[in-house]
Amino acid sequence: MGIESAVRVRVSGRVQGVWFRAWTERTALELGVSGWVRNAPDGTVEALIGGSADAVKQMVARLHDGPDMARVDRVVTLPAEVDEVPGGFEIRR
Repeated sequence: MGIESAVRVRVSGRVQGVWFRAWTERTALELGVSGWVRNAPDGTVEALIGGSADAVKQMVARLHDGPDMARVDRVVTLPAEVDEVPGGFEIRR
């Protein structure tokens, strides 16, 4: 099954230095979504997520909580083009 839905996400709060990217990668693999996650210079975490509409929705919902050590204050989601999403999921630096 191909990628039917894609979003760009920016997560703010205490999200750097708390294993947020590794947690995001594990969660993405568990849900079967593709894309990437990276720390942004402004202290937020950015991600591109693609997959089935349901899996993308579940991933975004989980990003609102994040890993145990994180504190998520805000999640901003914008539509993305499905052809932007790479195969697999990776942590970008």
